[in-house]
Amino acid sequence: MDAVSYSVFRKNLKYYLRQVNDDATTLLITNRDSDDDTAVLMSKQDYDSMVETLRIMSNPDLMAKIRRGQKQIAAGKAKQHELMDPDD
Repeated sequence: MDAVSYSVFRKNLKYYLRQVNDDATTLLITNRDSDDDTAVLMSKQDYDSMVETLRIMSNPDLMAKIRRGQKQIAAGKAKQHELMDPDD
């Protein structure tokens, strides 16, 4: 994770917004006066993905289903199927 001061970030806002969106990086924005004013900038797509991952991982029933599926795959009990066309 790269870090940049608030003043440099403010002067180059467009550049840093493009960087986090194009490169899928996160950016630590610091303030020399206080750690309380430190922030992390990430793309909306990365944020949405992180929130969805946390939602899935915090659901015990869903995680149990995922683990059962992983065990079935490891045991060779999985079958490959063609994708269904919803219009058929």
